[in-house]
Amino acid sequence: MDSMTKMWVSFIGLGLMALSAIIVMFARYKTKGWIKGILTFVAFILLLAGMLYGFISIV
Repeated sequence: MDSMTKMWVSFIGLGLMALSAIIVMFARYKTKGWIKGILTFVAFILLLAGMLYGFISIV
C-alpha cells in the first residue's frame, strides 16, 4: 500500500473513533433506556472498525 493510501486509511480510522466518542457522549447525556444501549453498541462497533483501520494503516 502506498503512503497516500495509508494516510487516507488512517484518517478514516481516526474519524470512526471520533464518531464513536461523540455517539457515546450523546447516548450518556441525551438518551435513556434501550436506545442508550443500542447507541452504545453502535459506538463500540465503530470503535472496533476504527481500530482495525488503524492497524491496517500501520502495516
